[in-house]
Amino acid sequence: METKKTTTTKKVTKKAVKPGVVRNIHEIDATDQILGRLATRIAVLLRGKNKATYLPHIDGGEFVVVTNASKIKTSGKKIQTKVYHRYSGYPGGIKTTKLSDLLANNASKMLRDTVYHMLPKNRTREKMIKRLKISN
Repeated sequence: METKKTTTTKKVTKKAVKPGVVRNIHEIDATDQILGRLATRIAVLLRGKNKATYLPHIDGGEFVVVTNASKIKTSGKKIQTKVYHRYSGYPGGIKTTKLSDLLANNASKMLRDTVYHMLPKNRTREKMIKRLKISN
């Protein structure tokens, strides 16, 4: 009696290999640009979504250098009405800061925080935000 050899084929899922990440430097002048639109553009560059080799699990973003952050504009009446809150956790520990004060005192922190909250909320966010350099 002759026995047949059966062959089974396994489906193999291939993982994408980390490509040779090439990081370019993008210089952006923030003079007279709207805060949210500028932050969105920066977040896309830091994440690497502008590249054809974009993979969501690979940090393939680029370096971004922003100049003249203190000359950013906002749309509408946000400069007078927008208020940022932070809470220490203690009773009476809520602090408020107006956008106009933040823009006058520390415009680079305002832009950095805006971009920071647009990046994915996982362990790659800290690596991405380190590639952002802002000067007033």
